[in-house]
Amino acid sequence: KIKPAINIYLRKLHLCKNSLMFSGVCLTQHESNYNTRATNRNTDGSTDYGIFQINSRWWCRDGGVSAANGCGINCSALLSNDPTVAINCAKRVVRDPNGIGAW
Repeated sequence: KIKPAINIYLRKLHLCKNSLMFSGVCLTQHESNYNTRATNRNTDGSTDYGIFQINSRWWCRDGGVSAANGCGINCSALLSNDPTVAINCAKRVVRDPNGIGAW
């Protein structure tokens, strides 16, 4: 159910940039198996959140090791069944000099 919705959102929000849409779909499958509520604790104490497994150290605030909060959001917002916030944050991550390599 969520996989077709993600594909539609990715197209609608123009996440495509040099095959980024394809990379984004592959990334969501690999990182979270399309699970919008996925979390993963990392050895450095940070946590990856949501369908894109966006890291709390750099991209969102969770009260733990968060520092940069590059997306300006609470990490819990990345766990919604509506992937709009996660997609917008993923777009911000990709604009980073590391681009898709940030994952």
